[in-house]
Amino acid sequence: MKMQDKHIVPLSKQAIEILQAIHPLTGSGRYVFPGVRTAARPMSENTVNAALRRLGYNNNEMTGHGFRSMASTILHEQGWPHEAIERQLAHAERNKVSAAYNYAERLPKRREMMQAWADYLEALQTGAKGTVINLKRA
Repeated sequence: MKMQDKHIVPLSKQAIEILQAIHPLTGSGRYVFPGVRTAARPMSENTVNAALRRLGYNNNEMTGHGFRSMASTILHEQGWPHEAIERQLAHAERNKVSAAYNYAERLPKRREMMQAWADYLEALQTGAKGTVINLKRA
């Protein structure tokens, strides 16, 4: 995604609840998650990575960008349409002909997908569905 390109992000009920809860802390600025040094810029990926380091993860275990990769992989495994996932991640169309003609946002499917993704994460958090296990590197 280029900074000048518009990117519509469907929000789940859970995401909206979180944004409403933090609004008193962030509502007066341009960004929901402003930069550490200046509120005139959004939070950087380095800030997210630093938070992950403080949580005990190293660069080989998790990065901020790794959340995008994880979401893409799991959503594909769950059977969501490739085109909806790629659009949600704001990935550019690699086929130049398709990129020139197809501007579909796929919003209905993306709304459904993002709600299902939030429900999936919530179930992992609460332990409602399945078991979360730590995977060890070989």
